[in-house]
Amino acid sequence: MRVKCGVDIIEISRVQKSIDNLGVSFLNKIFTEKEIEYCEKKGKSRYEHYAARFAVKEAVFKAISKTLEDKYSISWKNIETTNDEQGRPRVEITNINNNIIEDIDISISHCKEYAIANAVVVLNN
Repeated sequence: MRVKCGVDIIEISRVQKSIDNLGVSFLNKIFTEKEIEYCEKKGKSRYEHYAARFAVKEAVFKAISKTLEDKYSISWKNIETTNDEQGRPRVEITNINNNIIEDIDISISHCKEYAIANAVVVLNN
């Protein structure tokens, strides 16, 4: 078993600029339908939520390493952040052998200017 960690911080304004300039093409390239639906329901704070989900994807990419990313052709949309019944964020990686990842946990935070995410992944040997 190996424990890997990834962290990412991003300026919310960068994500907002990408969404404002590229629109639906950016959203559809990076986010799943569920993520877009969730963020759009947030109204004025939607950019914070998009940025937080973007940071999760980056943190997960860093944690799983380039080897797994290349081996399983993991893309942005293969990493999906949802919320459980209590509202806690959780992440699921599709397009990967379920025996490779034993567990994955994330933490997300955001304020007016930044979003940050941490991912801890337990990989089976």
